[in-house]
Amino acid sequence: MVPGIGPARVRALLATFGSLREAWHAPPDALREAGLDRRSLESLLAFREQVDLDQEMERLTRAQVQVLTWEDEAYPPRLRHIYNPPPVLYVRGTLVPEDEWAVAVVGTRRPTAYGREVARVLAGELAQQGITIVSGLAVGIDAEAHRAALEAGGRTIAVLGSGFRHLYPAQHRSLARRIVEQGAVITEYPLDIRPEPVNFPPRNRIISGLSLGVVVVEAGRTSGALITARFAAEQGREVFAVPGPIFNRPSEGTNRLIQEGAKAVTCVQDILEELDLTRVAEHQQAREVLPTSELEERILACLAETPLHVDDIVRRTRLDTAEVMSTLTLMELKGLVRQVGHMEYRVAR
Repeated sequence: MVPGIGPARVRALLATFGSLREAWHAPPDALREAGLDRRSLESLLAFREQVDLDQEMERLTRAQVQVLTWEDEAYPPRLRHIYNPPPVLYVRGTLVPEDEWAVAVVGTRRPTAYGREVARVLAGELAQQGITIVSGLAVGIDAEAHRAALEAGGRTIAVLGSGFRHLYPAQHRSLARRIVEQGAVITEYPLDIRPEPVNFPPRNRIISGLSLGVVVVEAGRTSGALITARFAAEQGREVFAVPGPIFNRPSEGTNRLIQEGAKAVTCVQDILEELDLTRVAEHQQAREVLPTSELEERILACLAETPLHVDDIVRRTRLDTAEVMSTLTLMELKGLVRQVGHMEYRVAR
């Protein structure tokens, strides 16, 4: 809530003081030594004189907004590991472990009829496969993707570029309410932050950060969807683009992405196969019936960095070979690991 205090400065304060409670009560000289410049320091000192944090938490409770920080177990694990993840997420609705299988569908605010139909088909078919659809609640492609996921009975997450008191665009308030019932609306911005243009590029890093891959349906040369695609590439996510007519402006951005190496999408199977998502529904059911065990955790820890042969897993875990093999079979069923060679396994995406 303090102007000038973002993810990088939060990390600096934590490194210096050990906790934000200590930083909140620290004297000006100590805050200056922690790296706050004059403007950030003045903002913090003025803010803590004016604001009662307990009252702020009460406001959030009344607004039915949950607060998640980096340290909360419910904070999306994939998002936690991007560069500069948001220290705080404000959430309406629910985030669930199944959101680990998420794909972003984004695009222009002024789509063609072709673009709208493609967004509906791709988002709807992905949602039917048990994949969570992530987008930005904007008019155009974003809204089509959210609606298609809802109509398919799937989950969807909308990421805002404002606080909840200024939900943008206003005409999507009813859509946002539906999303809360079948997913979540989230933002890194406090309740009273308005939807300023400067808020939306940072918002896009959250859209890609929550997802395994980003699908750009239509985008002009300067579309914000291209910013999301750039963040996706920087975060190691897969980038997909829907090809379009070379004379259509909304296809200029997507066609260029394909020239630059994005995977062209002609059907939902292109996305499912590239992201190893062809058996998501089976994996979800298996995890519900067979929760993660201590043995699985030990094996996952071994596979954190590189694929390993079964013999190496046995040696590192000091488990019986038969026990490792049977556990790996269950883990494949759950979608936790994938066999990539003869008796070699890696962590699934």
